[in-house]
Amino acid sequence: MKALRAFRVLRPLRLVSGVPSLQVVMNSIMKSMLPLFHITLLVFFMVTIYSIMGLELFKCKMHKTCYYTGTNIIATVENEKASPCAQAGNGRRCTINGTECRAGWPGPNNGITHFDNLGFSMLTVYQCITTQGWTDVLYWEESA
Repeated sequence: MKALRAFRVLRPLRLVSGVPSLQVVMNSIMKSMLPLFHITLLVFFMVTIYSIMGLELFKCKMHKTCYYTGTNIIATVENEKASPCAQAGNGRRCTINGTECRAGWPGPNNGITHFDNLGFSMLTVYQCITTQGWTDVLYWEESA
């Protein structure tokens, strides 16, 4: 019986059968659902492709940061958050005296922004697509 109560939500749709202009609106909405579904699939496919590329290029690069030598205290310049560093090659170096670049840091945004698995990689790509904090991801990947 409880399952039948869920159909009460559909009661306002009876109003559509009585008003011809609402029928036109509802028909156009229904006809636009399939093209919107195709666009959604295309966007999901592109996010997946870029996430796989991110996995190949940036896997495990976001978990190193500067620590004070011999301690587990993260070394940061005042009013700055910790950011990834590089031990070799191109990337940000630890410039504070008595610091070293070491693994063990969860990563930016408390470990949410990284390319270590497909789920978080897709989340990071989505963050870049929406342009909310994409420059931070750019600088973190450049410095790693």
